[in-house]
Amino acid sequence: MDRDEVRAKPNAPDLPAYVVDPLEKQSPERLEMVAAYAVELATWKREQREKERDEEEVDPESLEELHERDISTDPDDYKDVPTSGSYITIKETKPGYHYYYWQWRDGNTWKNEYIAPVSKGE
Repeated sequence: MDRDEVRAKPNAPDLPAYVVDPLEKQSPERLEMVAAYAVELATWKREQREKERDEEEVDPESLEELHERDISTDPDDYKDVPTSGSYITIKETKPGYHYYYWQWRDGNTWKNEYIAPVSKGE
């Protein structure tokens, strides 16, 4: 780029005005600080999401019980369950009623799909 040429202002990503407008008023140095913080915050949030998942995901014995009952634990066998990022968890729908569900994040929300009751009698 020629020294006299001025680069065009970059297009803002599809973010709400309450995020973009204050950023555009910041100095380059402050923007670099914000960018570094945003990267660190995103990393931390991903770690927290993984920790949540690890705490909720069923143990190998539960998966074995599903296999013994001929219930698939393959997300490909379920219509809406993504193959990446989904896991099996146990939900209590009302006191004393426990069910296996697929669970996954879809943007900022959690999605789930019913699999089976935890015990055959429920």
